[in-house]
Amino acid sequence: MQYIETEIKGVWVLEPRVFEDARGYFMETYRQEDFDAHIGETVFVQDNESKSSYGVVRGLHYQKGEWSQAKLVRVMQGKVLDVAVDLRRSSETFGKFVAVELSADNKRQLFVPRGFAHGFAVLSDTAVFAYKVDNKYMPSAEASIRFDDPDIGIEWPVAADDMILSPKDLNAKSFKEAETF
Repeated sequence: MQYIETEIKGVWVLEPRVFEDARGYFMETYRQEDFDAHIGETVFVQDNESKSSYGVVRGLHYQKGEWSQAKLVRVMQGKVLDVAVDLRRSSETFGKFVAVELSADNKRQLFVPRGFAHGFAVLSDTAVFAYKVDNKYMPSAEASIRFDDPDIGIEWPVAADDMILSPKDLNAKSFKEAETF
């Protein structure tokens, strides 16, 4: 596995070594000791999976306070643009974001540490998105920032007319109104 730190400290792209032959392929997607050596000790407590169709934009989601979550995300089918927004007030990159294309073809993963909002847009007909989290879901700690907030400035590669959004995401707070870390 190759660990590549992005321009925002703490956000990492993981590129697995893929072994292919006539039968298909094999790859290691996670090894605790290597992960801890490169990124730092993280204990994941839950795995989640979602399936979405083209144009779905999920996010920008996060959990506040003691319920904050780090995530290790990947795409098992299809392709997405995955985004992590720095909500750490003490960070030099506060309010900045990293956007990475994750797909079943490139097999990349993105590690999003605590203190970030996270979201993605589906760029293929469908996408199966899987992720590990280091803290359980707590509804009372859930928060969202608008996917199209002009202060963040994400250019989603899906036309506005093609976007499919939940009511929660359509009614999310602006970056200026959001609770940050």
